[in-house]
Amino acid sequence: MKKYDHDIPLKIEQDLENDIVKIFGAKITSLARAQNGLNDMTELAYTTAEHHPYWNLLYNCSEIAHTVLDKWKNSLSTNDLKDIDWALKEIHQTLEKVKDNTSVEHNC
Repeated sequence: MKKYDHDIPLKIEQDLENDIVKIFGAKITSLARAQNGLNDMTELAYTTAEHHPYWNLLYNCSEIAHTVLDKWKNSLSTNDLKDIDWALKEIHQTLEKVKDNTSVEHNC
């Protein structure tokens, strides 16, 4: 905050229901905001135990989003596309496991 003490305009975003207040510099871009928000999601994916049924969905979605946002102003490389394809397969496999578990729970 000291950096902005000199009458520099700030953007403030509030989510009081969840006790969140975010302060951005006036020149923040939409891309930077998206990357910042994604970091919060990724932190949850990294700290969630792997035994949680949705962990792999969140983790691989965040990895894809990081790749896309990192290359937003450039082209995705062949390796980037391979990584995205791999993550999509992981998402699909996990989704099938979640569906199977949901079917089992509904049949009980």
